[in-house]
Amino acid sequence: MQERSSVGDLANQLRQELNRYSPGGKLPSSRALVERFHVSPVTVSRALAQLAAEGLVVTRPGAGAFRARPRAAVTSTGDTSWQEVALSADTAAEVVPRTVDASGVLASLAAPPPGVVEFNGGYLHPSLQPERAMGAALSRAGRRPGAWSRPPMEGLPELREWFARGIGGAIGAAEVLVAAGGQSALTTALRALAPPGAPVLVESPTYPGMLAIARAAGLRPVPVPVDADGVKPELLADAFRASGARVFVCQPLFQNPTGAVLAPDRRGEVLRIARDAGAFVVEDDFVRRLVHEDAGPLPRPLAAEDPDGVVVHVGSLTKATSPSFRVSALAARGPVLERLRAIQVVDTFFVPRPLQEAALELVGSPAWPRHLRAVSAELKARRDTMTAALRLRLPELTLPHIPFGGYHLWAGLPDGTDESALVAAALRAGVAVTPGRPYYSAEPPAPRIRLSFAAVAGTEEITQGVRRLAAAYDEVRA
Repeated sequence: MQERSSVGDLANQLRQELNRYSPGGKLPSSRALVERFHVSPVTVSRALAQLAAEGLVVTRPGAGAFRARPRAAVTSTGDTSWQEVALSADTAAEVVPRTVDASGVLASLAAPPPGVVEFNGGYLHPSLQPERAMGAALSRAGRRPGAWSRPPMEGLPELREWFARGIGGAIGAAEVLVAAGGQSALTTALRALAPPGAPVLVESPTYPGMLAIARAAGLRPVPVPVDADGVKPELLADAFRASGARVFVCQPLFQNPTGAVLAPDRRGEVLRIARDAGAFVVEDDFVRRLVHEDAGPLPRPLAAEDPDGVVVHVGSLTKATSPSFRVSALAARGPVLERLRAIQVVDTFFVPRPLQEAALELVGSPAWPRHLRAVSAELKARRDTMTAALRLRLPELTLPHIPFGGYHLWAGLPDGTDESALVAAALRAGVAVTPGRPYYSAEPPAPRIRLSFAAVAGTEEITQGVRRLAAAYDEVRA
């Protein structure tokens, strides 16, 4: 953090001094800047790169850095009003018009203002990310012979084999495709399995990013309720019959947002119901590696218990590492695998080889199991801290299920609570929370909020955030 601050401070100082130089004029050498500002050469290099990205400085290898010449002023902004007609006409003939609404996704991606406790985050706090191990893995990967050449379209064989071992059952490396993160893999799966206008069964509530994928593809999400034991098989069967859907998307392990785990007696039922309907089950196994320290043995992925190719499995390294470490796997058996492969190749060609090589280096290093153990212990401590703080300061909120994996709690609000008003009041009080409404594809049964404990700095910040949330709740209910 000190290095980042030094980079920003130096960039600001240089930015203020640019007027001393005429356009095209040369700035002091890197060595001179190091001596003057008492910073490292790396800091100087990064500060100059930041100014170059802003178009204020031009760097020339071997010559130095120069003040950029001003750009020509834009005299006209043009008229883009014609696009309103073009974009609306584009969906006129669609049975289910495509809607690209990223608001539900942005709720967990957008960084809150400084000083705001981040209970809306969807990724590990930087202090929990294996930054040193990832950096070392990327450095080693970059030195591998052929690391910058084109990889196989399906992914590196060794990485596909590693993902296959993690899934188990009859899944082998030949049934695995390496994809660029879970969101990309889910997009490929839905495009492969459902034509525009078709219904797709989804858990209710479910991850807003998946609902956004479906709607952007012109699909019609049909909700199937979830309880503490996962999706209800009898309602799943009813939904297949009523809708004619051929795809069901689910998260059997630490479901987002409820944290539920699909009960053992429901697992086989879900596969049988889908098989009888001639349908696929897209298994989003997104947080298997974020199990808490007090959890017992985890159930295997559904794909490991599926001999008939019903399950299309999605697994990712991103949640357990960093939002920028976008490496995931798509696994399927039978003819559908070729369709998945074709769509992925058309959309993205392949995942960059250096990133795949880095993933292999990371998961094969001694640092990987150490990282997973440390995160497991820390997530349990954070979950317990948040649970205790909520029960002490906000007993009005209900916590129907305390998960032993994942990174959030799903809290119920008293009937009549204005969910949107609470979210807004919480932000004013200095804590960002995620509203429950975007997690439902139909009308929500009650007001809820999702509270993440992974994106904050530690347990003290959790306690502080709950205190602020309690103040916001009092304001709304007053």
